[in-house]
Amino acid sequence: MSRAIAFMAGCATALALVGARPASAHAFLDHASPRVGAAVDQVPERVTLWFTEPLEPAFSSVKVLDASGKQVDRGDREVDPSNPAVLRVSVPRLSPGKYRVTWRVVSADAHVAQGDFTFDVKP
Repeated sequence: MSRAIAFMAGCATALALVGARPASAHAFLDHASPRVGAAVDQVPERVTLWFTEPLEPAFSSVKVLDASGKQVDRGDREVDPSNPAVLRVSVPRLSPGKYRVTWRVVSADAHVAQGDFTFDVKP
């Protein structure tokens, strides 16, 4: 009888593991527009970042800085209501030069992630 109980317990454990899901992770930057490190001919109207997890809008931010470190975006950052893994901010007509994008996000599971990247606007 104890073998039957052990067998049933093993089956129950196996079924539980099959249904298990991996724990949520940090929201990592998946890709961006302009692309990370890109040199663009056309000045973008906005900088858009796609993440691997949904974001908490109230705690997620993005800034676009010029070569001197001055913030040049319009300050209207938003998480896309139709896709909460997308964060964007609009920018005015940017002069040729190097720009740095800094971001700090909080995923829906409360993990904080941050980073930065650059892109160049060609003359």
